[in-house]
Amino acid sequence: MQHLAPIALFVYNRPEHTRRTLKFLKENFLANESRLFIFSDAAKDDRQIAKVDEVRDLISAVDGFKSVQVVHRDTNFGLANSIIDGVTMLTSKYGKVIVFEDDLISSRYTLQYFNDGLRRYEKEGKVMHIGAYMYPLKNAGLPQTFFYRAASSWGWATWARAWEHFEPNIDKIIEQFDAKKRYQFSIEGNMNFWKQIREFKRGQNNSWAIRWYASIFLQGGLTLNPSSSLINNIGHDGSGIHSGKNNIYDVEISNKAVSEFPTEISEHEEAYHGIKYFLKHRKGSLIQRIVRYLKEKI
Repeated sequence: MQHLAPIALFVYNRPEHTRRTLKFLKENFLANESRLFIFSDAAKDDRQIAKVDEVRDLISAVDGFKSVQVVHRDTNFGLANSIIDGVTMLTSKYGKVIVFEDDLISSRYTLQYFNDGLRRYEKEGKVMHIGAYMYPLKNAGLPQTFFYRAASSWGWATWARAWEHFEPNIDKIIEQFDAKKRYQFSIEGNMNFWKQIREFKRGQNNSWAIRWYASIFLQGGLTLNPSSSLINNIGHDGSGIHSGKNNIYDVEISNKAVSEFPTEISEHEEAYHGIKYFLKHRKGSLIQRIVRYLKEKI
């Protein structure tokens, strides 16, 4: 039997989110056969110390996995550097990795989906990333899984052979884009991916995820995705470093195992258009936007 991919879980200062993430992760099929590596970032300032210590107390008692190894950061890496370092470490050693952050609720079948996908496309160089989250699409009739260009950061997996193409240097990324590529990269202008690139350049975000998607895109790579989400992000409650309060991306997690995978290595046209439609209309009407803005302010 092939070894299962190691799981990297990145935590910081949210004990309740971490507790829920671990609870659902532990309930996964294959959890007790999987190695779990927990990367605990150090407090950025004195105000965070108590919460970081609470998280560290919690993760010191984790069980239910084949093995658990906790990596305590001695200084504050920040999410991006912590993820880049942890993913590089585990892909170098194991050749592949499954990545969770501390605000992700998973299906019982999420680890199975990741490991099946990692095995199936191990030698397919064009497939560079496996995502487990999917937007609440209205399109009936999509296959269980499909290929798409963009990479979701809410529960994902990759191989060492793909991760070696990760380009952290934003200037090197930007110089490879022309107007046509920017249009395609941003799902025909329906998602703010290029805006995120510009904001990173200006120091307004520190996203590893937008650089990873750009690295995949520039290699002509594809990502594997489920049509029914196997992850829900519970971090949109204002507690996250990079997230505000909203429920646009809430989904009902699928409780079915994934058994079908695409044989043709190309972007699924119907899925692409379904995602594009969702992104275009995700914020709703002007009235819906105003109501949501007022709720967030309250």
